[in-house]
Amino acid sequence: MIYTKEEAIKNKILLAIQHNFPLVAKPFEIIASNFETTEENVLEILQKEKDGGIIRQTSAIFDTKKLGYKSSLVAFSLNENKIDEAVKIINSHAGISHNYLRSHKFNIWFTLAVPPNSILGLKKTVELIAKLTGTKEFLILPTLKMFKISVKLDTTKELSNKEEVIKKVDKKLELTDEHFRVIELVQQDIKFISEPFLEAKNKLGMTYERFFEINNELKDSGVMRRFASILNHKKAGFTSNAMVVWEIEETKSNEIGQIAASFSAVSHCYLRPIFENWKYNLFTMIHASSSDELQNTINSIASEIEFKSNMILHSLEEFKKVRIIYFSNEFAKWEEKYAIS
Repeated sequence: MIYTKEEAIKNKILLAIQHNFPLVAKPFEIIASNFETTEENVLEILQKEKDGGIIRQTSAIFDTKKLGYKSSLVAFSLNENKIDEAVKIINSHAGISHNYLRSHKFNIWFTLAVPPNSILGLKKTVELIAKLTGTKEFLILPTLKMFKISVKLDTTKELSNKEEVIKKVDKKLELTDEHFRVIELVQQDIKFISEPFLEAKNKLGMTYERFFEINNELKDSGVMRRFASILNHKKAGFTSNAMVVWEIEETKSNEIGQIAASFSAVSHCYLRPIFENWKYNLFTMIHASSSDELQNTINSIASEIEFKSNMILHSLEEFKKVRIIYFSNEFAKWEEKYAIS
């Protein structure tokens, strides 16, 4: 595809801010200098993409587990006539970040996180949601091994179909009240203005130096996975998305998982448990700009890994996709409403 100079700059900026957003007082100046343009032009481009719904959010992305939360992928099997009401109940929980309709008997797939002070805990929360929605059959599929979590859509169409997945060694960090105060603010969507962190650091009564020092401590420890923008897949041109699951030998999962994760179109790659009614244990989330491109990626992975069977679960409808607001009182409100009443 041939892009104009302006389109090429826009696409490169969109790719860059998904990878590593500069944690400095004036980040858009840094971005502008990297692409030989002006801060004003970068801000104009990003605001237009935000207004058009292509950029969902730009904020810190945290490691749920390192903040003390328990989480899991969950699959429900629901009758079609119960889906609308069930989705309202599922989405009402503050720990639901993703919820999709997929092409399978297990048709509702969502991710759930519960805080350290949850009265119910993870398993009982799933059981309660199943009861409230009339779900008789469900799967709780926690992560056994994570090979990749990195939603970075190649808006430039210039990257190789393979990439190196680097395992970072995290520094130890004892979280303090100061860290939690910063986490509360940097998980919020920033504005596209010259100094997007000014309001947060002023609320905290910090200098920029201290503010960014704490943010970098969170990054170095892995508590913050990265600070980045998340795009709306379909609006960004990635219209074919599917969760492809594979039946693999668990004793060979490290090698197989690393190969599957190396494909740039794969944003998530996990090993999860199997059950009597579910034999697939390797999960890959794949994003593509066409059905042919999607199938080509699946075929390429299949040609390189050892597996017994696989299945494509197409994303038919998106019911919810948000970032969890950590340490929100909405978790307790939900439990008070449904678990205690």
